[in-house]
Amino acid sequence: MRGSFRLLKAFDIDINIHITFLILPFLFMYYGLRGVFFILFVFLCVTLHELTHSLVARRFGITVKEITLLPIGGLASMTSYPEKPSHEFLISISGPIFNILFASILYFPITFIYGKEILSSPSLMSWPQTIAQCFWVNLVLAGFNLLPAFPMDGGRVLRSLLARKLDYRKATSIAVNIGHIFAVLFGYFGLIHGHIFLILIAFFIYMAASAEETQVDVRETIKKFRVKDVLPREFMTLESDTPVSRVLELVFHSHQGDFPIVDNGKLTGLLTRADIIINVHQHGEGKIIKEIMRTEFPTVSPEDFLSDVQKIMEESQLKALPVIKNKKPLGVISLEDISRVYSVMRDR
Repeated sequence: MRGSFRLLKAFDIDINIHITFLILPFLFMYYGLRGVFFILFVFLCVTLHELTHSLVARRFGITVKEITLLPIGGLASMTSYPEKPSHEFLISISGPIFNILFASILYFPITFIYGKEILSSPSLMSWPQTIAQCFWVNLVLAGFNLLPAFPMDGGRVLRSLLARKLDYRKATSIAVNIGHIFAVLFGYFGLIHGHIFLILIAFFIYMAASAEETQVDVRETIKKFRVKDVLPREFMTLESDTPVSRVLELVFHSHQGDFPIVDNGKLTGLLTRADIIINVHQHGEGKIIKEIMRTEFPTVSPEDFLSDVQKIMEESQLKALPVIKNKKPLGVISLEDISRVYSVMRDR
């Protein structure tokens, strides 16, 4: 995610922190060391919450490449989606369950050392109260995430339950509409009571819910189409010794921006529009394709469904893939080609 930087790596997952997360230390600076301790504890709880989601997702074959920590929680970037409602249910519910279990573990030493009364006065005014605050923050994280509103875990749990009886798109629409209602309510109370943070949460929930609905709509619309249905009939291949300056001419004067690299009839590389732009900015036009092309990349066949191709693109972080049949390149399918299908079918 833009505006974030990597802090550490756990279970081969990058843990990133968004620049806005740094707002929190300033909010609690008044409380000194207790404030620092509390922020670090919140950081730990959110990280473990998202790692729990990620590890459960892995059990179902879903790759998680990074987790980004935001002031309002965390975001695990999954390269694909749960294939079954039961998978989505388990992935979504696992995070809040972790926080509830963590709070339960904290309950016994806290009440043994300080007594049960300390839990009724959580704050950062003293160390015992700060420890009590750490207990409650886990329950707050669990409760907030279980709200039946996208993109919260509760919204995904709700969709997974609805999807057992309803069409997936319809289930998503219901969960998204509930998310919009929560967003409006949060925004209203934030305006009335002057809570800027609540207004920001409302904005995030509304926009994220809308984005989820669009993503699902795209997947459901394109899933019946295959690569052969949308593959451009005319395409150019290039040889690895072609100058980058020549590639730029082709990009400027044709509709093709991604090129399969073919030497002696064999696919040897892939050159994407992004590769061209980045390398021209960094090194100019003096190189040849062999020096900047990709040599490791997935390929797809004409019979592959577009929904599967889109998933491969997300996992490989590529916006174009070569299409191969019997080891012979037939062209390149791009994210633009898939988007065009969605645009046409949506307007029908």
